[in-house]
Amino acid sequence: MNTAGHSEATARRGLELIPFRGLRYDPDRVGSLSAVTSPPYDVVVRPDGLHHLQDSDPYNIVRLILPQAPTPTDRNEQASDTLRRWQAEGVLTTDPEPGLYVYEQRHADGMLQRGIIGALRVSDPAEGVVLPHEDVMPHVVADRAALMRATSANLEPLLLTYRGNGSTATTAEVVERLAGKPPLLSTTTEDGYNHRLWSVTDPSDVTGIQSELARHQALIADGHHRWATYRRLRAEHPSPSPWDYGLVLLVDTARYPLRVRAIHRLLHALPVADALTAVEGLFRVRRLDVPLAEALEVLADAACAGNAFLLAGDGAFHLLDHPDADLLARTIPADRPAAWRTLDATVLHATLLDHVWRIPEDSPAHIAYIHDTAATVAKAEHDGGTAVLMHPVREEVVRDLARQGVTMPRKSTSFGPKPASGLVLRALEP
Repeated sequence: MNTAGHSEATARRGLELIPFRGLRYDPDRVGSLSAVTSPPYDVVVRPDGLHHLQDSDPYNIVRLILPQAPTPTDRNEQASDTLRRWQAEGVLTTDPEPGLYVYEQRHADGMLQRGIIGALRVSDPAEGVVLPHEDVMPHVVADRAALMRATSANLEPLLLTYRGNGSTATTAEVVERLAGKPPLLSTTTEDGYNHRLWSVTDPSDVTGIQSELARHQALIADGHHRWATYRRLRAEHPSPSPWDYGLVLLVDTARYPLRVRAIHRLLHALPVADALTAVEGLFRVRRLDVPLAEALEVLADAACAGNAFLLAGDGAFHLLDHPDADLLARTIPADRPAAWRTLDATVLHATLLDHVWRIPEDSPAHIAYIHDTAATVAKAEHDGGTAVLMHPVREEVVRDLARQGVTMPRKSTSFGPKPASGLVLRALEP
């Protein structure tokens, strides 16, 4: 992100990235690297996606990031035992020397993303070094913290962005130079992305990257709950310790712009008919008997003019737009910036979920957050619930709010492409 106005604040202590000895799959011990990787833990669509990944290979990373057992304690113990067993068997091996890692994702549709993976000093939002833009759910942070404690490992990197604005010549040079050499690994996953990884171990390269990143701040693009988990675990361990740092992927979006997508809501216990009855007279409602792609185009057009949502789950799509102005005035806090008050996610949570439908947003029994649009609709139709489809917010709005220290409603955005889990892990204990 643009660091104008923050150079003095971050010059003393900006992004501090250090090398680590990566823990990686031995390709000779697994069927294929693509079969053992996974999307980040919160993108895996349960239960079908989880079961598919578990069945794809006995060493798939979901057995660590989403262990399956009757109780939370059992799940975390299982993940810890699995990790230790895989290390003892040589399925996961530690790289011989510490390094940073250049990571590339490339898709046939032209998408290319490159960044640096390393261990980043964990900081508080007040320092203005790593900026969150979304609230977190305490039970998710507690769940991730328990898993990290049990495994003593960072199992998957967060996605952070910064804007080099031409000042990161050394970092860009290192990234581009290594991208022209044979990688440590290369694999293509089911989503069509090719993943490649290189190690950065030359001291001058590492120092150059560190010096330039120290002049920058970063925006959390994906991984708010894991960053909050890093902060909690750092506070639990006397400094200095390995818990002072957390595994991240840093992408310069001045060179490699990310895509911003929406995260949709699945309301388990609210049938579409009841949802529509509750909003009668409060929103304009239009039924759309069209395919999903066409319905999303209608949503995009409506979102340009104001707040708009698509409800699905009964075989059709229902566009909600033109909310009642008095309703918004009554339900949305007035002590926030206008850009926050007018967000679709704000209106959804403050007005629809809290006031109209009275659904607790932090209860997994009532609401799920799903990235895949078609999967959200399919699950709503199968379960008899309501899918609430969102239009993505613009990236510049996210950055502007983060610079002001204003957090968006939880699960407001989905930046991508996200780093695949399973390519490189960080063990915090030998």
